Amino acid sequence: MHGITNPDSQTAKGPGFREFVGLMAAIMAMVALAIDSMLPALPAIGESLGVTSGNHRQFVISAFMIGFGVAQFFVGTLSDRFGRRGIMLIAMVCYTIFSIAAALAPSFEWLIAARIAQGASAAGGRVLVVSIVRDRFVGRQMARVMSLAFIVFMAAPIVAPAVGQLILTIAPWRWIFVALAAVGIAIGGWIALRLPETLDPENRLPITPARIKASYARVLSDRQSTGYTVAIAFLTGALMGFINSVQQIFSDVFQASHLLVPAFGGVAGMMALGSLFNSHFVERLGMRYIGHWAMIGFTIFAALHLISSALGYEDLTVFVILQGLMMGCFALSTANFGALAMEKVGDVAGTASSLQGSFSTIMGATIGIFVGQSFDGTTVPLYAGFTLCGTGAIIAVMITERGKLFRRSM
Repeated sequence: MHGITNPDSQTAKGPGFREFVGLMAAIMAMVALAIDSMLPALPAIGESLGVTSGNHRQFVISAFMIGFGVAQFFVGTLSDRFGRRGIMLIAMVCYTIFSIAAALAPSFEWLIAARIAQGASAAGGRVLVVSIVRDRFVGRQMARVMSLAFIVFMAAPIVAPAVGQLILTIAPWRWIFVALAAVGIAIGGWIALRLPETLDPENRLPITPARIKASYARVLSDRQSTGYTVAIAFLTGALMGFINSVQQIFSDVFQASHLLVPAFGGVAGMMALGSLFNSHFVERLGMRYIGHWAMIGFTIFAALHLISSALGYEDLTVFVILQGLMMGCFALSTANFGALAMEKVGDVAGTASSLQGSFSTIMGATIGIFVGQSFDGTTVPLYAGFTLCGTGAIIAVMITERGKLFRRSM
């Protein structure tokens, strides 16, 4: 391990531990802001651009995720060759440009294209945050850093819908994208001023067919990397199904559109609490022990929610409570699964982060589209999807660990 070793130090080489965590969280938060700030604006976007179907408006979310997933294939390889900092700065510039392009969209098709490009730009942040943290930390310490970053990061989905709603009260929906462009400029400036290169020159890898093939084989042949990536993909699918459907659920199922912002914030707050718990206990209990129990809890709560919905006992209180419990478990499981997926492939961290992030995002977005498009005026399709995704994650982890769950060795 190298780089930042003293959590409270701040050297001339770059930010101290707290600023480092804050910057990583801010970069990740750009993704949540770009997704969740859209939720209250979907009806206005549809009305403005002539999209009458609520299920079709979901593509404003899905398009971003598709671009986000596909671009991750390339970012890691480039960063392993040219370093993290320069690629990150290019990504911030592109994110800003395409946010402005979305603000100027004259048609729904233009908006979808801009969202795909905006998501592709944001992919640089997602991949490189994981790579930068892995450059500096390993094992449980990496899980702790990621959990601390997630605590700050989770403020984004708590406040993002409120920010979107606030902008809508004083300006058209296009100004949400202007605000996203401003965020891109601010974070890009922070990176330019404070973040040094974290990839040692001797660890840079050439871009050649043989090297790329070897790096991909290294990642894909590692049982732990592949298995936990598949588990994350299933859990991400559940999350995307929720995000795609939540605006319609509050509007059509509960006739409570005015409660979307506070309820969504409460659910996201449970994710923040899960990350806070993980940051305090992961070094004591281990990534597997916490992550496996959280995954089981996620699936049990999803099944309970499916039963209550199918039997007609669903109401807004039950929805928010069970959804919050599931999201708390989601945060606990994915933070640890992400660290476990990277644990043995740190020598090709950029490529590993690309492959893992791209696969889990594309698979998760695809599942989320299917779940979202299944919306039928009830929450049954959503929680059937949650239950199936949780079960898929359990199966993936069981195969990865050869049936031995809850170990505390790591």
